[in-house]
Amino acid sequence: MTTFATAPAHTGIDPVREPGKPVVVHTPQGLDLDAAVAWVDTHRAAIQAELHRSGAVLLRGLPVEDAASFARARDALIQRRAGYKEKATPRTDFGEGVFSSTDLPALQPIRLHNENSYTLDFPGVLLFGCVTAPEEGGATTVGDMREALRLLPPELVERFERAGWLLVRNYSELAGLPWYKTFATEDKAVAEAYCDENVVGYEWLDEDDSMITRQRRSAIVTHPVTGERTWFNHFAFWNARTLDEDIREVLVETYGEDGLPFNTYLGDGSRLTDAEVDAINEVYERVTVRETWQQGDLMIVDNILCAHGREAFKGDRKILVAMGEPVALAECAPATQPSTTLFGK
Repeated sequence: MTTFATAPAHTGIDPVREPGKPVVVHTPQGLDLDAAVAWVDTHRAAIQAELHRSGAVLLRGLPVEDAASFARARDALIQRRAGYKEKATPRTDFGEGVFSSTDLPALQPIRLHNENSYTLDFPGVLLFGCVTAPEEGGATTVGDMREALRLLPPELVERFERAGWLLVRNYSELAGLPWYKTFATEDKAVAEAYCDENVVGYEWLDEDDSMITRQRRSAIVTHPVTGERTWFNHFAFWNARTLDEDIREVLVETYGEDGLPFNTYLGDGSRLTDAEVDAINEVYERVTVRETWQQGDLMIVDNILCAHGREAFKGDRKILVAMGEPVALAECAPATQPSTTLFGK
């Protein structure tokens, strides 16, 4: 990740801080795209310094109207693009590293998570842009994972720090994504080579040409610039307990407890109790902040300091996303090292 100098006392961005909302910076009104991009470029260091302080910054008032203008603003804010690896949700690709934030149904809320927390390198920064604001709901929620780590029960933190967390994925045409979409190849040998290189254990099920992967990762990392420890994982997000009860019952009845598209465990393979998973989700709810989208808004999120999610919504909604400033897990002093085997085995 690029290191940015601390912003001086007078930066010209005048952040607005309100309880329950991300930091908002109002940009000059009436600028055309060229002038707006120039303003962003001029204030980039101050925006990045605020990002390291707050974890997320919403820029309001920019003339972002489509994928092309969003990409122009992205290039003023982000120096290096990051790829999207081990895909888990459907997205529309608009080209030039610009995607839909997600194509999941409008009625389905998305809980807080850190993008690609299960890969060996991941985007350090995410940029969201509002082209069409929904009629109701649909905010891109964010939550400070430094604060989440402070609020979690100490005994849970100790267990995760020692053992990490385990992600198990079952790839299917019917639920989740098939393996060839996740690994962007129809060649099994290429998918296997990726897994071998990226510390992902895998198994093929010959009867239906499906795949299971297992990967143990650190649940706690240290930000390579700020030096702060954060809760950085998908443990609660993909845990079976977190699923809507009706959906969970159907999936378990259809695929069995061990055949769910996603499930998570402590890094030693043990399951948390329902109460322990609920405790993690309650912390996520406590740290969640939101701001209603307005057309033209951009929100830059430090993916290590902040998790993000999405509210359910009504009406048309078009939120774009770009990923950048890639960071290697090895740069983040992971509390546990990546592995394909259970902790202690």
